[in-house]
Parts: sequence; structure tokens; C-alpha cells
Amino acid sequence: MIAENTQTQMRKGILEYCILSIISRGEIYASDIIGELKKAELLVVEGTLYPLLTRLKNNGLLSYSWQESTSGPPRKYYQITAEGTEVLQKLDVTWKELVYAVQTAIGDREIN
Repeated sequence: MIAENTQTQMRKGILEYCILSIISRGEIYASDIIGELKKAELLVVEGTLYPLLTRLKNNGLLSYSWQESTSGPPRKYYQITAEGTEVLQKLDVTWKELVYAVQTAIGDREIN
């Protein structure tokens, strides 16, 4: 149980970073973001993603536009803002520092 809780917290901690990284590649529909996260084995459900996207938008890191769909109602496509790009660049630095710190702390311990 302790390991599962820690794993969940670790994933939550990097989720915003991963979402900003995915959106920085170009505008994207929410279900495609979920697909990218699943492909990376960061399983996320819509109930987790949408509040996160709303928070990132309200913080000025994302914007969105409505686009017509050939298979139903219009879809909301997300884009990263200039402020979001600046935050992402800072998170890139932080991620590199964390990777180095963890690798240094773990040392030569073999991880299966």
C-alpha cells in the first residue's frame, strides 16, 4: 500500500509537466492527450485530465479553440501559450536536475 501511494504521488507530480510537453508539440484534442499519456504508461482518465487542463488554462499556460468535427460536435483543441512555454522551459531544467539528483542518490544500485 505504501509503494502504491508513493507511485501515485510521483505520477501526479509530473503529470502537468508531461501535459505541457505534449501540448507544446502543437494543438491537440483532449482525447489525444490521454492517448499520448497512455502510450507513455501514465494512465489518466478524463476525470483527472479535464480539471488539470482547466487549471493550466486558468493559470494562463494554455489556451484553446473550438474546431468543427466531421464526426460530431465541435471539439476543443488546446495550445500552449507564451507563458506556458516559459514555464515548460523552467520545468525542463527542474526535470534534468531531478533526474541527476535521483540517479546520483541511487548510485550503482541495480533497478529491475
